[in-house]
Amino acid sequence: MKVKKAVILAAGFGTRMLPATKAIPKEMLTLVNRPAIQYVVEELAASGIEDILVVLSRGKDAIPAHFDRSPELEAALIEKNKSLYDELVNITAAANISYIRQQEMKGTGNAVLYAKNFAGNEPVVVIYPDDIMVGSEPVTKQICRAYEAHGLGAVAMKTFSDEDIMKYSSLDAKPLEGNVYKITDMIEKPQKHEVFTNFSILGRCVLPPKIFDILEETKPGLGGEIWLTDAMKSLAQSEGMLGVDFEGVRYDTGNKLGFLKATTEIALMSREIGAQFKEYLKELVGRFN
Repeated sequence: MKVKKAVILAAGFGTRMLPATKAIPKEMLTLVNRPAIQYVVEELAASGIEDILVVLSRGKDAIPAHFDRSPELEAALIEKNKSLYDELVNITAAANISYIRQQEMKGTGNAVLYAKNFAGNEPVVVIYPDDIMVGSEPVTKQICRAYEAHGLGAVAMKTFSDEDIMKYSSLDAKPLEGNVYKITDMIEKPQKHEVFTNFSILGRCVLPPKIFDILEETKPGLGGEIWLTDAMKSLAQSEGMLGVDFEGVRYDTGNKLGFLKATTEIALMSREIGAQFKEYLKELVGRFN
C-alpha cells in the first residue's frame, strides 16, 4: 500500500533549547530563513505524502499560523516581490495539514495514539521534527519505498560509536537487500552487554495500522509514559520490521550544537548566500586561530 499520511510529533517542551523556547515553539526556531518544521513538511511533500497531522501541545499556535494563508502580507508582496509571494503561498499548499492537541504529555506512544482516527486503515509516517535530514533523496521517501516493497514497518537508521549507542536505541538488524535490513528486536538506551548492533533509529519511521492496537496494549515505561519504541519492539518481535541505512545527513536540532551545525551547513548549501558565507567562515576561523 502506498504511504500517503504522516504524523509530526511537535508536543515537547523544547527544554534543551531554553530559554529560546520559552515563548517560541522549538519547531519554529529558524534555520537560515525557514523554521525547522518547514524543512520537515517539505521533506514529506517531496516524498509523496498528501495528508499531515501535527500533534501539538499548548502554546504552539505559531505552527498553524505559519502554515496558514496571510492575505494582508500576500497583498503587500504580490506587486513588490512576486518570488517571495509565491514562496509564501507554496508553504500553505505543500500538503493538507491538520492539528490536534495532546492533552497531557504522556510519551511518544501516547502522542501517536492521537493519530489513530487520522490514519484509519493506512500506514503512517511518524516524524520527530528535531531531526532535520538533508540529502539528494528525502529520507522519508527512502523508508516509504522499503515499506511499500515489503509490507513491513520501516525505520530510518544509522550507526553510532560503541559509546554513543548506549544513549540511543540498539537494533537487532541483519542485511536483507542493499541498504535495507530486517529488524527482529530493539532496545532503548541499552547497557553495554545489551547492545544488539550499533544501528539506531533516527527520527523517521513508517508504521502499519496495527501499531495503534499495539500502543493501546503497551504499558507505561520509563517515567510512567507510553513510548513508541516499546510498541515497535513488539512489532519487530512479532512480525519483523525494516531498517533503512539511509543516504543523507541528519542534524539533531533539539540541542544547541546540533542546531548550529544544521544552520551552518544549510547556509553553506544556499544558492543565495552560500559562497559569501563560506568566505566569511574562512575569515572568521583565521581570526580565532
